[in-house]
Amino acid sequence: MIRIALLAAAAAIAVTPVGAAEPDGLVLPPGFHAEVVADGLGSIRHMALRGNDIYVSTRHGRDQPSVGIVALRLGPDHMPLQTTQFSKVDQGTGIRIYNGALYAASGTGVWRFTLDDMLVPTAMPDEIVTGLTATNHPIAFDGKGNLYVGIDGGGGASNCPDPATPKGEKPKGLDPCPLLETRGGVWRFDASKTGQTLADGTRFATGYRNMSAMDWKTGDTLYGAWHGRDATHKTWPELLTQADDDHIADEMHRVVQGTDMGWPYTYWDGARGQRLMAPDYGGDGKKQAPRGKYATPVAAFQPMRPAVLDLVFYEGNRFPLKYRHGAFLAMHGGGSDGTVLPGGHNGYSVVFVPFRGGKAGKPVDFISGFAGPGPGDRNVKTAAHRPVGVAVGPDGDLYVADSNKGRIWRISYGETAH
Repeated sequence: MIRIALLAAAAAIAVTPVGAAEPDGLVLPPGFHAEVVADGLGSIRHMALRGNDIYVSTRHGRDQPSVGIVALRLGPDHMPLQTTQFSKVDQGTGIRIYNGALYAASGTGVWRFTLDDMLVPTAMPDEIVTGLTATNHPIAFDGKGNLYVGIDGGGGASNCPDPATPKGEKPKGLDPCPLLETRGGVWRFDASKTGQTLADGTRFATGYRNMSAMDWKTGDTLYGAWHGRDATHKTWPELLTQADDDHIADEMHRVVQGTDMGWPYTYWDGARGQRLMAPDYGGDGKKQAPRGKYATPVAAFQPMRPAVLDLVFYEGNRFPLKYRHGAFLAMHGGGSDGTVLPGGHNGYSVVFVPFRGGKAGKPVDFISGFAGPGPGDRNVKTAAHRPVGVAVGPDGDLYVADSNKGRIWRISYGETAH
């Protein structure tokens, strides 16, 4: 049952003096405040906002029923007047509003819902893209009628293993990797045409592992951020130390037609600032990739990959000028294998990447404290909250979604804390 944190919940969301502690122990820059908008929404992912309405994508476990899309209508106080759920479209992560319609990804395609004044669409949805592989499909639009859909590559230590490798030997990768024909990249489709398959699309970019974070930067091009490879030291301890593994970064890229981000052949070493060959493709922890063949990230996130899961460019007017045109990224938090580190894993935060003159600056923490008050709380097993989605409202406020408790916060600037 979806449970909404309404103002009627009294003291929990009562007005408190400026400077009071933020909800859930969140730590924000001076002048910013967080407010819980909704809670108990389940395993939520990305968000799309239209006026006072929020549409939220969801995922569910193998033995759990589908929740579909969660929809909320907020009142003037930013608290929900109505909340509901509709459709069975889920598992795909990506959700956007374009040309007055709601586009939402499923595990196998992308659907379009015509919106009217009602919160819940009344017409049957159109299937724009069908027959996709993988389950994670971020989506974006260029404003020129094109829909961009990401299709994950895969996981594990060796992402494209050669089945002919003798038993007992270390994995060797296939070159070229056949997975890249249908996965591990971004495909472009006609946003208005129904019934398209992968063959109808154009492979726009290639060479990433798992990318949930994708947004079109106004006046520029597509940007995406994705997960670096896992278990490299564990599989090749004779080649890479644990410190080497920790410096394999999550990568953020400027993506244009033909961009190759290097997966599965390479990885980005954040400590060296170099692209290195992966061990299953002849790498030894030091061997550099061919210069100019693969893209260089505009930002890299390490040590210990923070599991970036969403990004949004800020084009609003509510925040100070230095945030304009920059990117907010949701860092879900590392340690998905269940490893508990006394000092905690990286992530469990919202990071900001400034942009000036079209170039990305150094990433900085914007919101921390999601996992809990101590560094040791930054573990999958103990984290209170894990940021999974970020979106900017029409009024310029930032919204952050949590996958652990299904909570959504509104981040405002210059308002009295609630």
